Amino acid sequence: MTYKHKVQYYETDKQGVTHHSNYIRIMEETRIDAMEKMGFGYERMEAEGVFSPVIGVTCDYKSPTTFPDIIEVEISVAELGRLKTRFAYRMTCNGKVVCLGTSLHCFLNANGRPVAIEDRFPEFYEALKKLRGQQ
Repeated sequence: MTYKHKVQYYETDKQGVTHHSNYIRIMEETRIDAMEKMGFGYERMEAEGVFSPVIGVTCDYKSPTTFPDIIEVEISVAELGRLKTRFAYRMTCNGKVVCLGTSLHCFLNANGRPVAIEDRFPEFYEALKKLRGQQ
């Protein structure tokens, strides 16, 4: 699954390079877009009492981008467990890898107790299985 992000001028630093913190924001945009396309966006999940906080992030910068570059992000599922999911992000610009990252998420109910996503949303779990290892 691919997402495209156009680097905005305000996302760059004094040297005109995309500030490193924005790559984590782009991962968030990509994940939200992918979840919505699978039919399980955050709005739906939270309305049904399930929350998915970020519990870990990695971000390896490979090459800089600048305004107005288009960053293409391929998202996949690197690890899929009953209580945690690790998404992987491969960001490219003009065919060149610019960033590799991951985000680790758990699933919780409104009381903060773990939710087994396979049991609570089996269709979502199946969609995540299809995304596993697609990079």
